[in-house]
Amino acid sequence: MEREKLEEKAHANEAGVAENHVTTLQSEADLSDSDESSEEHHESHEGEHVDYSGYTKQQLADLMKDLAKDDNFKKVDNILREIKPIYDELREKERAEALARFVAQGGSVDDFEFKGDENDIVFEANLKLIRDRKTQYYKQQEERKSENLIKKQELLEQLRVLSDSQDTTDQFEKFKELQKQWKALGPVPGPQAKTLWANYHALLDRFYDNQSIYFELKELDRRKNLEAKLELCARAEKLAEVEIIKDAIRELNELHHEFKHLGPVPKDDKEAVWQRFKAASDAVYARRDAYLQNLQQELQVNLDSKATLSDSVQEFVNFQSDRIKEWNQKTKEILEIQKQWEVIGGLPRAKAKEVNKKFWSAFKTFFNNKNAFFKKLDEERERNLQLKNELVKRAHELKESNEWDRTSNELKNIQLKWKEIGPVPEKFRERVFKEFKDACDYFFEQKRMQHGRMEDEQTENLRLKEEICTILESHASARTASHDVLKELQDKFNSIGFVPRKDINTIRTRYHEAVERFINSIPGISENEKGKISLENQLSDLKNDPMADRKIYQKEQVIRKKISKIENDIGLWQNNLEFFSRSQNAEKVREEFNDKIKTAHEHLKQLKDQLKLLKTV
Repeated sequence: MEREKLEEKAHANEAGVAENHVTTLQSEADLSDSDESSEEHHESHEGEHVDYSGYTKQQLADLMKDLAKDDNFKKVDNILREIKPIYDELREKERAEALARFVAQGGSVDDFEFKGDENDIVFEANLKLIRDRKTQYYKQQEERKSENLIKKQELLEQLRVLSDSQDTTDQFEKFKELQKQWKALGPVPGPQAKTLWANYHALLDRFYDNQSIYFELKELDRRKNLEAKLELCARAEKLAEVEIIKDAIRELNELHHEFKHLGPVPKDDKEAVWQRFKAASDAVYARRDAYLQNLQQELQVNLDSKATLSDSVQEFVNFQSDRIKEWNQKTKEILEIQKQWEVIGGLPRAKAKEVNKKFWSAFKTFFNNKNAFFKKLDEERERNLQLKNELVKRAHELKESNEWDRTSNELKNIQLKWKEIGPVPEKFRERVFKEFKDACDYFFEQKRMQHGRMEDEQTENLRLKEEICTILESHASARTASHDVLKELQDKFNSIGFVPRKDINTIRTRYHEAVERFINSIPGISENEKGKISLENQLSDLKNDPMADRKIYQKEQVIRKKISKIENDIGLWQNNLEFFSRSQNAEKVREEFNDKIKTAHEHLKQLKDQLKLLKTV
């Protein structure tokens, strides 16, 4: 009877131990599920905690090299979702800048080709490598999961046999070895994972229920797990002091992984250790959330700034002008706005594409319009080049001419035409201008040299003419003047060439006055003869005048008017004489009119003689 009581008590203890084991294992399963959920929650947000907006293309390309070596493809995918839009934006900026420079230098948008730089090659090559490795990795993972499923099913069968075995020799060591193998195996296909995990824990419960003899060893194992988890809690708490939040998150991930895969702890300590670890994790997550909140605020400020700049560039879309200066001024303005755009940081991903498209579309439209203007301008400049080349050709034809006045006037007219023609293409501007200027300068230099020689000749001519004037004046003073001497000096004076322009009027006035004094001093000649000699002298001067024909014609018209007036006067006076002939007391008046008519006839004869002389010229 006493034996039966002892067996009953032993069975009761065993049942209590089994119940405790089941409770403990259920708690461990809950903790593992909680750990896994926490890790998944963190991993799903890990990429969002990292700020790559300030990275350069070089840094992003270097980061891609590192990612291409990383086997954590979930982390790699999160980072790629962050950095690829940033890199694409940087590359698009470089492309837009290159396009702006290409167009500003006269290039066509249709001819533009952007090849990128070494960073672009590195980035794209590593991106392809990551995708290839990821495809291969997940393919291998699925194969491994299928293999792991088979191996874990085999381990479950071994664990089932071990749990039901009556042989207690080395059972706990075998059990721990099976646990170790189970833990070392990776994940299995998703649909089988939950069932497999439940079967595994059910078999653990069965083993501990059936092996209550080893309970103390299990408790020892749990105390060791508790020490390990407390150490993980301490490490997690120190992460609050890590300055770089992404580093803290990465290490916290690793701690969660370790915490999850450590075995169960004593039941009384399970909740406390988990709450401590969770509190340390929450502190890091709180820092991450604050960082993300600040980042979102900064991105919103950036969005507002870039939206304002996007609106401001819209005025450039419809800008048109026919002046290069105004196009260049507008180009400076839009490039200044572009500099302001580039200084601003990243944007919220949901709005970035829309704002970027609005800004860069207006930017591109402006430069397309500018390119069209300069293309048209280039066509005009080509036409201007053709016109100026024709003027250059004509200037070369004229530069050797010695028809100084005519050629000089023509070259001056050509120079005026040159100024009226617009600009030519920049690469031909200096050459065509130099050819034109050299041709003109050559002619005018030859003309200046000729003019210098002419000035010397004209100075000598002035001296000779002044000598003739002096001789005429001497004859007039000495009363030795004669018609023959006048004719000789007159021919000599007219045979002398031009004098300096500034002395023309002076020497002409002196000569005419000297001739008049000379004629008036000739002894024994009538006034009629003096007038005739004076007219002959004037006509002799006219022969050498460039405007001789015109002046002779004008002189002829003056004489004809005088002849006509005198003839009218004579007719009037003769009519008056007939009236006075019938008057008995008009003798004296008739004499006066007869004298007038006589004098008028003499004057009329002189004028007709002068008219005959003019016709002989």
